[in-house]
Amino acid sequence: MTTTRGGRAAALGVLVAVLGQLAALVAVGLLLTHPPGGWWDPGENGLVSWLAAHRTPALTTVSTWLSGLAFTPAVVAVTAAAAALLLLRHRWRAAVLLAGAVTLQAALFVTAAHLVDRARPDVVRLDGSLPTSSFPSGHVGAATALYGGLGLLALHLLRGRWRVPGVLLCALAWTVPVLVAASRLYRGMHHPTDVAAGLLNGAAALWVVAHALPARERRTPVVPAAPLPAALVHNPTTVDDALLERLTAVLTAHGHGPVRHLAGDAEDCGRAAAARALADGARLVAACGGDGTVTACAETLAGTGATLLVVPCGTGNLLARNLGLPTDPETALAAALTGRTRRIDLMRVEGDGLPARAAATMVGMGFDAAVMADTGRALKRRLGWPAYLIAAARHLRDRRFPLTVTVDGAPPVRRQVRTAIVGNVGTLQGGVRLLPDAAPDDGLLDLVLVQPHGPRGWWQTLLELLTGTRRPGPDTPLEHFRGRRIELTADHARPRECDGDPVDEGRTLTLTARPDALLVRVPAAPQDARPGPGGSEGQDGPVGAVEAGEPVGADREAA
Repeated sequence: MTTTRGGRAAALGVLVAVLGQLAALVAVGLLLTHPPGGWWDPGENGLVSWLAAHRTPALTTVSTWLSGLAFTPAVVAVTAAAAALLLLRHRWRAAVLLAGAVTLQAALFVTAAHLVDRARPDVVRLDGSLPTSSFPSGHVGAATALYGGLGLLALHLLRGRWRVPGVLLCALAWTVPVLVAASRLYRGMHHPTDVAAGLLNGAAALWVVAHALPARERRTPVVPAAPLPAALVHNPTTVDDALLERLTAVLTAHGHGPVRHLAGDAEDCGRAAAARALADGARLVAACGGDGTVTACAETLAGTGATLLVVPCGTGNLLARNLGLPTDPETALAAALTGRTRRIDLMRVEGDGLPARAAATMVGMGFDAAVMADTGRALKRRLGWPAYLIAAARHLRDRRFPLTVTVDGAPPVRRQVRTAIVGNVGTLQGGVRLLPDAAPDDGLLDLVLVQPHGPRGWWQTLLELLTGTRRPGPDTPLEHFRGRRIELTADHARPRECDGDPVDEGRTLTLTARPDALLVRVPAAPQDARPGPGGSEGQDGPVGAVEAGEPVGADREAA
């Protein structure tokens, strides 16, 4: 009953706000067109006439483009594309905010224009006779709701190292309505008060829709009866002191402390730091860095009963993406702490000249490893994962090479490939499913052989990746295998990579599944991850729901 009354009250409040916005808009319009007692002249042709007298071909062309940004087809297309992208990224509140604000301002604009019915300026108008009246400016209102909304979303969603670009994008987006307003005056379509009312209408629509959306459910941090000691193992090249302090504050707010900071060494990516954390009694270890730091911590924690918290601060962040964690480090840590404990697999990686090591996401030989090795750290820091695309373009013409594949001791198969990738997870950046059947807790490894023939083959490969379609057979661009042990043998030494980090070239790679090797925290309702057919869902509730020191599945032997 209380919830129903609260919902009705909220709906009534939204209705009152919308009607109040409409009433204010119409009242201002009527005051401008019908001043009581003739207190002022409703005409405002001075500025518009001056602009019309000083038109130039260049300015007219610019004004055409600026007005075009706010014409109905452009507004509808941009709104639909932005909302669809936000929904794909599971940002439904942002999508509703954007689409709702554009729709609301349009409804109020049409209603107010009909009731006020203000004549357009008495000058030569460059857009002819439009079906609506001059007050308020629909173009400016739509531009404010759409581009202003995009600016606010950029400011809200781009955080961490993207904070400065987010501020710049916000400032740039909010200049669009101002430029559209100037173009509408220049083209003789509106009075100055019309465009001012349009700006206010669009901004008010954003405010109303933002306050109409239900508040995010705020989880009350669940403090364990005995708070678990925690440590932050971080990559000092990607995690600065300010971020460390914010992450520490998140852990402390959830009842874990004192928190020890341990910087990972470049040579071992944080293995020694994770080991020190365990030796000091930490039962929660937050790996703050890229996939290399996460894997180093995972390898150290496997089989110990300690729980890994994945805090994405690197370029790829594949494990975080596949576990359904947000991309923002602080948000990801909070989601993990309020989520559930899940057991996931690891991979044991061996090869000629390659000491046995663990991997959590993907291991490759060939094209992908060459791209990883050819992408500089500085470029990755500046561009993020798109930096890999530059190196990929340089290696598209690399020759295929002979590769022998053995899965679970079955008769070997021989192929001509560009690259071979074995994964414990399947999703790449942008939601691309390279290994559609892969799940981090199914006890199996997934292999894809990428073997396109020429430019057409690369196009077919890209098409299959984007559409998720698969064709069976050895002559397809993408050939898939599954098993618990996968052996790859090349004709001679080839580039190799492990969880995004290049390793020494070699002829062989042997990958063995380590089922249930690691305890990791994931969101309570993961968006991207899905349980494997034999996987364990873990337990809901505060960190510590799994007993510390409990052996983890088959990793008792693997450890």
